[in-house]
Amino acid sequence: MPSYEATVDGKPRKIELVKKDERVFMVRIDGKPRVVEFPADKIEQQALIRVDGKSFRVELPKLEPEKPVLVKVEEATFEVEVRTPSRKHIEASFEPVQVASSRRTGSSKQAPLEGAVIAPMTGKIVSIRVRKGDQVKANQVLCVIEAMKMENEIAAAKAGVVREVNASEGQGVNEGDTLFVIG
Repeated sequence: MPSYEATVDGKPRKIELVKKDERVFMVRIDGKPRVVEFPADKIEQQALIRVDGKSFRVELPKLEPEKPVLVKVEEATFEVEVRTPSRKHIEASFEPVQVASSRRTGSSKQAPLEGAVIAPMTGKIVSIRVRKGDQVKANQVLCVIEAMKMENEIAAAKAGVVREVNASEGQGVNEGDTLFVIG
């Protein structure tokens, strides 16, 4: 999940985000998850955005790289400064989340097992749809993870037999955890 360092009215904040679709982002601010929806039309200097289902009117001045901006949310004004990663990293962050991936990219951790199905996000397992020994098809849903009040289906990247089930219903999981191994 791409990470940004920001200051809001002088207070440091860590912001992580992943684009879910053209208008919806999963955003974590200092570890607190939020779902942010932008308007269908182009964002101008004023916009109505939704955060966790609640609407806010936001006014933005023209943005200048590496300079603080005054952001007005409803009647409150905040001075915001964001230090962004490289342009290449920013472009990668705006790719839709792939929940059927069998490997993690951009991680400095040890590579997962061949056939491992990795949790693409932190959340809670709400249902497991397969058992050890089950034959599965490519793109078959293996489990459902609830993250930021959204249910995300985790699917097999390839066909095979479920060799390991490392998750259970109700269990919390972290991004990068191995949920299943398919051989």
